[in-house]
Amino acid sequence: MDDDLRERVEREAETAALFNALKHESDAQVGAIMGPMMGENPEFREHGDEIPGAIAPVIERVNGRSTEEQRERLEELAPELVEELDADDEEDDQPLPDLPNVEEYDEVRMRLAPNPNGPWHLGSARMPAVIGTYKEMYDGWMLCRFDDTDPETKRPDLDAYGEILDAIDYLGFDPNEVVKASDRVETYYEYARDLIDEGGAYTCSCSGEEFSELKNNAEACPHREKDAETTHEEFDAMIDGEYGAGEMVLRVRTDIEHKNPALRDWVAFRMVDTPHPREEAAEYRCWPMLDFQSGIDDHLFGITHIIRGIDLQDSAKRQAFVYDYFGWEYPEVLHWGHVQIDAYDVQMSTSTIKELVESGKLDGWDDPRAPTVASLRRRGIRGEAIVEAMAELGTSTSNVDLAMSSVYAKNRELIDDESDRAFFVRDGVEKTVLGAPEVGEPPVHPDHEDRGTRSIPVGGAVLVEPEDVPPNGKRIWLKGLGPVRHTRDAFEFTGEDLDIVREEGVDVVHWVPADENVPLRLRTMDGDEAGYAEPGLADYDPDDVVQFERIGFARVDEHAEEESVAYFGHP
Repeated sequence: MDDDLRERVEREAETAALFNALKHESDAQVGAIMGPMMGENPEFREHGDEIPGAIAPVIERVNGRSTEEQRERLEELAPELVEELDADDEEDDQPLPDLPNVEEYDEVRMRLAPNPNGPWHLGSARMPAVIGTYKEMYDGWMLCRFDDTDPETKRPDLDAYGEILDAIDYLGFDPNEVVKASDRVETYYEYARDLIDEGGAYTCSCSGEEFSELKNNAEACPHREKDAETTHEEFDAMIDGEYGAGEMVLRVRTDIEHKNPALRDWVAFRMVDTPHPREEAAEYRCWPMLDFQSGIDDHLFGITHIIRGIDLQDSAKRQAFVYDYFGWEYPEVLHWGHVQIDAYDVQMSTSTIKELVESGKLDGWDDPRAPTVASLRRRGIRGEAIVEAMAELGTSTSNVDLAMSSVYAKNRELIDDESDRAFFVRDGVEKTVLGAPEVGEPPVHPDHEDRGTRSIPVGGAVLVEPEDVPPNGKRIWLKGLGPVRHTRDAFEFTGEDLDIVREEGVDVVHWVPADENVPLRLRTMDGDEAGYAEPGLADYDPDDVVQFERIGFARVDEHAEEESVAYFGHP
């Protein structure tokens, strides 16, 4: 990187760091600056390995300034950004668009309908985030209905029921009622019989291939006109388990010439040989298809508004035939596109994650590399941050991208003020310290003097990260301790005041004592990092969140004799 490019990189980094620090009212972090800066300056990308080292001292200098000094400097570099900060955005605080026709209902009633075939990946969190937010907006009612009537293809995981309810609680919501569809099979049988009486259903023993050919040619199945009595008899035989898988189905009689073949005489019940994993439902072999089960339940629970994926548009159209037979009014429906999430190498798929966990390639659903709700929770990210970021995506029918940086920014706002600071050194280089005070005293939190300082013994030698070791003869400022000069492979205390940081650009670095420290494994999305934390980390309890200075926020997970473990949240 030549001098001209380095100057540009440093200027861009300083501008971005100043804006970031002022916007979030906290220290800027290298990780938060790098991504946007590289995106806006593609010519920087080929120097990606050099840029973190070049901008780290710039960001440290920015963080060393007072808020007033930061603002004055940003006014010099980019006055338009100061105007942006000052602009009084009179945006509506309402996080989501109004639901359609709410004035026509006494109460807004919505439902979550999770399939309990595994814990939730991050995409699954969108539904409770949005529906829970609507519940709060309208003081409404929310059902959690486990759609678990497929014991074979999407086989329920017995642990997933509780894990999903825990995830909903973590996101900050409490369903008014929780039901399992597999407990309601007799209800679905009752309405199937009523549908037969209404002339809306018939039993069919065509093979799948045979019916598909007839359907695609808009030709009626030969069983379509059988009388209700015969249909009742054969449906009761299905319920009694007298048929095997594929031998008999119950179809909803629709329009065999409908322009959309997917809506022609669709299957409402089929036979499944595989027993349900829940003991309470293990005897059933005749199971409703999701469109029938869901349609009946939405009516019985008085659901007023349904949100479902754009790929499920045919569901409402299929269910409308059943509703017409019974004379019911169909709920309001919103369709939305899929959510895609950056930052993960693992596919956001329940089956894929399950395979990786079972093969040992992931340590569990809460592995930091997994795009799951459990993973974010273990990393110390608040459910509220996920909800806010998901709600901001709205309910567009287009596919939407959720940037994890958005979740991190919202979480930072929630936790920064209460997170104590701490030092963590990776790949530590040991340096003898000469003439320094015996104890370093960095603040517990830079914005809260009343919380006091941390007492970190020096003990004659410290560990610093390799890139923080200055050339011989150069100085650095050991945060909370003071200035040292790198002399003859040691750090010699020089005693100057903080002006050398502000006026001479001396770097401020973190450190830990070489002897009295806490061995720590930091679990991150990119793998584990080993190092040493300041001794005070041992006093924090599991679930406490700290900010490792110049690294980022982390949740303390456990303390063991050999080492402590923390999970990295974000910069």
